[in-house]
Amino acid sequence: MRKETGGPAFPESCGDQIIPGMTLRDWFAGQALKGLMSNPGGPIQANGVNGWGYVNCTPEQVAQICGEQADAMLAERSKE
Repeated sequence: MRKETGGPAFPESCGDQIIPGMTLRDWFAGQALKGLMSNPGGPIQANGVNGWGYVNCTPEQVAQICGEQADAMLAERSKE
């Protein structure tokens, strides 16, 4: 099954060529990642045993959550 990408997020014109850049889905996922990682109560937290690290999740789970958030944003945009 192919994921909806939302098309290019920031296409650029270079002469007669269009450079698509990243997809809107990737941009949404990156924004979700930025929010999660900047939250002190989020997936990366300080602890007394080994400093900063992932808490109650893996990097793969964080990536999955960000992809799910991006998919939800695309679905919301497609509603009329």
